[in-house]
Amino acid sequence: MTIGFILNGEDVTADTDAASRLVDILRNTFALSGTKASCCSGNCGVCSVIFNGYVAKACLIPAFKISEREIITIEGFSQTDEYQDIIRAFTEAEIESCGFCGTGKILATEVLLSRNHRPSREEILAGFNGIRCRCTDPDRLVHMVMTAIEYRRQRIYGRSS
Repeated sequence: MTIGFILNGEDVTADTDAASRLVDILRNTFALSGTKASCCSGNCGVCSVIFNGYVAKACLIPAFKISEREIITIEGFSQTDEYQDIIRAFTEAEIESCGFCGTGKILATEVLLSRNHRPSREEILAGFNGIRCRCTDPDRLVHMVMTAIEYRRQRIYGRSS
C-alpha cells in the first residue's frame, strides 16, 4: 500500500505493508535513525516522535494510521530555533542524555511548551510521563524546562520575563 503523510514539513509517500510500524518506516524507508526501536511495546519512549502535535511512540503506530498525518522526528525538529532553545537549556541544566531517552525528552519538552507557555512543576513532570528515564533528576528536568521557556521568550520577545 502507498501511504501519503507529512514528514518533517514535507509531503512524502511510503510504499509499505499496512501492518508495518511507523518506527520501521522512518528508519528503513527514510533513513531517519533518530527514532529508535527498543522495547517495541511503548514502554520506554526511545521511539518518540511528534504525531499531529502530540508526543507519540512510533513503535505503536501502524502504517495505516499515518495516512494524511503530520510527523516530526528529532531530525526535523533539530532544524528549528525551538530545538536550539531546548538544547541550550539542557546544557545549562547540566543534563547529559544517556542516548536512550534524549530524543523523547527533547520532543516532550517541545510539545509541552507549544501547549503551555507557563507550566507548573506538576505539569512539567507529567509531560515526561511516557519517557522512561533514569539518567536525569526530576528537579533538573523542571529547571531545564523553565530555562527553555526563558530562552524562547528572549528569542521571541527580546527580553526575559
